[in-house]
Amino acid sequence: MIFGMAGFAGCGCLHSAQAWATVNEHVEIAKKNEVLRVSAQGGSTRWRGKTTSPSNHVAGSGTRVALISCRPNDTGDPMASKTTLNAKNLETLGAERLAQLLIEISTGNAAAKRKLRLALAGAQSPGEAAREIRKRLTSIARARSFVTWKNRKALVEDLEAQRRAILEQVAPADPDEALALMWRFMALATPVFERCDDSSGTIIALFHQACADLGALARAARPAPEALARQVLDALQDNDYSQYDELIAHMAPALGPEGLAHLKALVEELGRTPVPVPPKEEWEQVARGTGGPRYAHEIAERERQSMVRMALQDIADAQGDVDGFIAQYEPATRRVPTIAAEIAQRLLDAGRAEDALGFVERAEFGKGGWIPEEWTEARLAALEALGRSGEAQAFRWESFKRTLSVEHLRAYLKRLPDFDDIEAEERAMAHAMSHPDLLAALEFFLDWPALDHAAELLLSRHAEIDGDHYEYLVPAAEALAERHPLAATLALRAMIDFTLNAARSKRYRYAAEHLAECARLAREIPNFGAFETHDGKRCADHTGWA
Repeated sequence: MIFGMAGFAGCGCLHSAQAWATVNEHVEIAKKNEVLRVSAQGGSTRWRGKTTSPSNHVAGSGTRVALISCRPNDTGDPMASKTTLNAKNLETLGAERLAQLLIEISTGNAAAKRKLRLALAGAQSPGEAAREIRKRLTSIARARSFVTWKNRKALVEDLEAQRRAILEQVAPADPDEALALMWRFMALATPVFERCDDSSGTIIALFHQACADLGALARAARPAPEALARQVLDALQDNDYSQYDELIAHMAPALGPEGLAHLKALVEELGRTPVPVPPKEEWEQVARGTGGPRYAHEIAERERQSMVRMALQDIADAQGDVDGFIAQYEPATRRVPTIAAEIAQRLLDAGRAEDALGFVERAEFGKGGWIPEEWTEARLAALEALGRSGEAQAFRWESFKRTLSVEHLRAYLKRLPDFDDIEAEERAMAHAMSHPDLLAALEFFLDWPALDHAAELLLSRHAEIDGDHYEYLVPAAEALAERHPLAATLALRAMIDFTLNAARSKRYRYAAEHLAECARLAREIPNFGAFETHDGKRCADHTGWA
């Protein structure tokens, strides 16, 4: 390490002159941009938001950034409030002038024009609004241009405008028409996703909201249960992008017992109807896996089986039929820890704690020994439900020792008698201090919080700090800077060290900011002890740290 006990001075052999030149340029910029904590007279101040991502502001460095004055406007300008953009002030312009401004603003702006046309249609009647919405949904469905992350925002705003118009302009007067429009809106999912980059998950979230809206509209429109059940089944068979994943849960109140029973019968019938296998010469290969070629009819059959199983599980949940839910899993699958936990939770909700614990205890773990949190929570809940609190407490402690879970430790301490919890907390801190995963221990101390222990951890085990993990080290440096500047410095040095050793050029700017912060913290450190000081240390291929 550059910043190890041997000091900064030996780092020249590790980094190129070019890298250090780049870092030094950023250091100068950081110095010029550093702003002292000064509050405006008579006003309060706050820090601009922190971040732990190296792709965002100076942030992750712990470098102090510009202050935002929270002091109210006191310019003395009596007209300031009259020119603020708000509805009350705009009303003073009058309808004619506002109409002229809207025409000017919407010229060349297709989105604004659509919004205005929709508002005009809604002002005439809900039927006119529905016609305008239907026209726009058809246009979106027919579009073929690919939507990248750069122009995704316009599509999201357009879709959201149509969804809200259905709910706000059509549904109050005509819930049947609104329900039909929302089904049509949901049908956009497949054509939209086929031409869209939704890496952020924004668009699928919008369709999930629309799916929930379907349930609310169905309750208002009250369609015939059997007809609604058929619509639900048709939708589930067109769920390529998971837009209908929660459809049965949302539709259950509108379906009622009769509709759910009919839907179950339809799904079971589909379960007995396999995908036809075409003549071999007509098989269509669509992929190749480790087992050889994959054909279209084989994939369609697997999708059918999966859809049937998940639909029957959702119907069982809606009907409160725990055994029906369990029946959809093969016996071997029920021993998968996450599945066992899923089953156990439903059994607990049904008041069958003994059965729940049985499923949990029969779970089988792989060679890695990883224990999912859901399984741990299910076992604890089952033990408590059975009145076996002592076993539950012992299991909480073991779970904490394994995972350093703040939640498990708090729950454990909460159930201890007075004063026993103090001793147990000290044991927990000692265990975390010696935990083999330094970053997990650091995260635990920050979350508890126990900043003194976090600082001690970094000081005593500094050689283990992995500077690549800024997501842990940035929050640590920020949290420790005020009371433990030396520990904060070690975290910052580790990140600088990694950035330069690994030649991560995109992080050079942040390394420079971290370096500037090290210089600032150095003034707060009275004694560096066994660690190298900051001032006066140089590398062979750059002009200095300060």
